[in-house]
Amino acid sequence: MIYEMRTYTSVAGGIPTILKANEEVGRPVRGDDYGKLEGYWYTDIGPLNQVMHLWSYTDMAERDRLRKELGANEAWTKEYIPLIRPLIAKQELRFMEAKREFTAPAEGGNFYEFRNYRVKPGTAGQWMERFVGVMPTREKYSKNLCAWISISPDPNEVCHLWAYKDTNERKAARDGVMGETAWQEFGAANAPLLEEMHSTLMWPASFSPLQ
Repeated sequence: MIYEMRTYTSVAGGIPTILKANEEVGRPVRGDDYGKLEGYWYTDIGPLNQVMHLWSYTDMAERDRLRKELGANEAWTKEYIPLIRPLIAKQELRFMEAKREFTAPAEGGNFYEFRNYRVKPGTAGQWMERFVGVMPTREKYSKNLCAWISISPDPNEVCHLWAYKDTNERKAARDGVMGETAWQEFGAANAPLLEEMHSTLMWPASFSPLQ
């Protein structure tokens, strides 16, 4: 399974229009016929004026085939694209391979945190092996939805997704796990591998499968 995270940076004030265009036109036209939508969010803390949408495909060959088919869909190209194209300042694609099974939260009403770390070249697998190994300790406090190693554009990147009810729950989870010996050992072992760390807090769009 291949996951694609698409991040669109909007002109200031454009996010409500992009969300409305997707709810009313984009999603009805596309559905899950051209890749499965796993989640669609708008950012709240971290980079602003962005929407982030996560898609899954069997493999890159399926993704390429379905993208070509979508490009031939006139409702997509003539009705949806003209609505959002003037609002998009930048587009970024991230292709990722899951190293933990993608699992939706048990309940809705969440906000989400996407964390992406750039690690030293050649160490993504090592970092991820330790991360997966410490999950029994980490998940005492909150459940991980998925963890990935990026394939492109940066193969030296690890990413992970979390859901929380509110910022108080997030803080309690992060404070709690910091007191765990296993987590402390994980942090000490993996810290030398890290080059950059980023965190983006996001709210789900009304039409997002993850709520």
